[in-house]
Amino acid sequence: MKVLLLKDSKENDCGQDPYIRELALHGLQATLVPVLSFEFFSLSSLSEKLSHPEDYGGLILTSPRAVEAVELCLEKDSKTGAWEKSLKENWNAKPVYVVGNATASLVSKIGLDTEGENSGNAEKLAEYICSREPSALPLLFPCGTLKGEILPKMLKDKGIPMESINVYQTVPHPGIRENLGSHYSKQGVPASIVFFSPSGLKFSLKCIQELSGEDMDQIKFIAIGPSTARALAAAGLPVSCTAESPTPQALATAIKKALQLQGRC
Repeated sequence: MKVLLLKDSKENDCGQDPYIRELALHGLQATLVPVLSFEFFSLSSLSEKLSHPEDYGGLILTSPRAVEAVELCLEKDSKTGAWEKSLKENWNAKPVYVVGNATASLVSKIGLDTEGENSGNAEKLAEYICSREPSALPLLFPCGTLKGEILPKMLKDKGIPMESINVYQTVPHPGIRENLGSHYSKQGVPASIVFFSPSGLKFSLKCIQELSGEDMDQIKFIAIGPSTARALAAAGLPVSCTAESPTPQALATAIKKALQLQGRC
């Protein structure tokens, strides 16, 4: 089964994207096509907040892009001596909540410890945060303009203070149409397409519909998490399966289960 993954390539230590490698172990031939780009802003404001860990009860980082925004601030501040050992230690004395192992790995590279990486999605992370001893200080939440409302609402309902700051926006990848067209011309209509975010679906769907034509009904649509699954359903597309967490292993398991169910029909 040929699988089209709508995501950037993230090479591991072996020089291969972990999703490509994991799916290959399950007999699935996967190809990557990036559909998203990101623009950062308000980094000076974020840098100012990061320089005062005493004002916050911890950090919430729900995407690699949020970590990248923090890292950009730290790279700038390290040149001026602002990101000192004592400052890092002060943040490490507080919880740094993350979604997924990929985000946790990026956070560890900037010297911070993490919690909640096994939660898998924002809703489960919110449940995890709510189960912890609450702080009177707000949690700092650097995020994108398209952040979901589930996590903020759940924390608000539990009386957990949070201060969000938009630091990036999601835009279509400049080569999305060309890259998808090249994929279709070389490999034809994919048997399955994996969407990694609602915004990825939003920016790529029209192009996929045009390229697929009447074969659109033959494609199996797969979501990397519940919010993406809801976006697929809202767009009128059937969801063949949903990965329980944003990991290569969870995606491979979900696809394998969907294929087994198909085989029984």
